[in-house]
Amino acid sequence: MFQQQTAIRRAVIVISSHVARGSVGNRAAVFALETLGFPVWAVPTVILPWHPGHGRATRIIPPAEQFSALLADLERAPWLGEVGAVLSGYLGEGVQADAVASLVHAVKQKSPGALYVCDPVMGDKGGLYVPAATAAAIRDRLMPLADIATPNRYELEWMTGVDLTDLKSTVAAARAANPATMLVTSARAMMANSTANLLVTAKQALLAEHRLVERPPNGLGDLTAAVYLGRVLSGRPPMDALQSTTAAVYEILARTAARGGDELQLETEAQSLSHPMATVEMRNIAQMACGPT
Repeated sequence: MFQQQTAIRRAVIVISSHVARGSVGNRAAVFALETLGFPVWAVPTVILPWHPGHGRATRIIPPAEQFSALLADLERAPWLGEVGAVLSGYLGEGVQADAVASLVHAVKQKSPGALYVCDPVMGDKGGLYVPAATAAAIRDRLMPLADIATPNRYELEWMTGVDLTDLKSTVAAARAANPATMLVTSARAMMANSTANLLVTAKQALLAEHRLVERPPNGLGDLTAAVYLGRVLSGRPPMDALQSTTAAVYEILARTAARGGDELQLETEAQSLSHPMATVEMRNIAQMACGPT
């Protein structure tokens, strides 16, 4: 007689942008989480034909009242108890933050152990690429509700107002801000010609480094947030979750770049999400980041 070998996975609500072509926003997060075995409820915050980095194009943003009504429907859904996590990313406009916050509260009220991961998609080394009001809404309305946040280094700089010139300042800024667990992407690496993901909690500072890939396609942050959430929901300890997330994203990035792809080729490299083989340098930098006692 057949026996089920794995527990039924809780659903994840993913709230982010949707593109017709490409692997960013919801396209990256939904694919990753479903590949890892998680049912997904996908909510688009804006609809685009392609990533804006490829050129100007039409933006369809749901009217605020309709977006709020849709999320309110999800709050009342008879299946809300299926949800074990919410992941929010790019917002079409700042007013959407209120509806997202309300949904997070409803999910946590229904399932107190549910997680909220906030990926504060707002900018990069070139500065903000969303209006300042939208960035402020993410910082002030959503980040304090999160259990885990996944800003890149530049987003953390903007939200904290601190110049993150080294790992020590990055760890300190992450610990001084909400939430208590931060996965900082595009962090400074200790190896030459490398980049890193930095996982910071009250007690840990873990660094996962890999070689730089020139002219990477977009969507790495979206993918990292989704894969890391999947690892956490699967019960992986922090060091393992960080290592395997970084290895999976790096492997997909490197293979996409080798083919000359201008979008992450998730459909071709789906196995890398579950069983990455790429080498990642892991460091426990908690003592170094805290400085001498």
